Amino acid sequence: MQIEPSLYTVKAVFILDSDGNRLLSKYYDTELYPSMKEQKNFEKNVFNKTHKADTDEIAFVEGMTIVYKCSIDLFFYVVGSAQENELMLMAVLNCLFESLGQILRKNVERRCLLDNMDGVFLVVDEIIDGGVILESDPQQVIQKVNYRADENPLSEQSVAQVRSYTRTHTPCNVTLHV
Repeated sequence: MQIEPSLYTVKAVFILDSDGNRLLSKYYDTELYPSMKEQKNFEKNVFNKTHKADTDEIAFVEGMTIVYKCSIDLFFYVVGSAQENELMLMAVLNCLFESLGQILRKNVERRCLLDNMDGVFLVVDEIIDGGVILESDPQQVIQKVNYRADENPLSEQSVAQVRSYTRTHTPCNVTLHV
């Protein structure tokens, strides 16, 4: 049976802590696990089969190809279909991990990740959009995101700083009401 090639290579990305609790998850195939309960059951099943491994590996769970990596107290997972190229999925995983390493200043652990969740979501969205791989070079991702953990996040900037930034970075015909 010949399978048609598709740009939609990533089915899901999730990050779990050392207890298997979800810190971040994005599912791109809504038919795969449509409910939160099904997603969490899948994540728990994946975690139970992978958390004892010492190295980065590839697993096949519930008919899905899963590449994963662990770091201190975090587990990073990228999920694709059973026919998906493991090297493509691993490129996404490595890009995610290296990009997060840069924005978190090499401190890729639970507390730091939670403190910088806005940057984490930006990184994931720069790498994958709707299951399509957009970027696999961490330097390009960091440049596009332009986020640093030690800089002030948007939530800590004053209204004047945000207005000033938006005036210089928005088209002239857009009116900003603050």
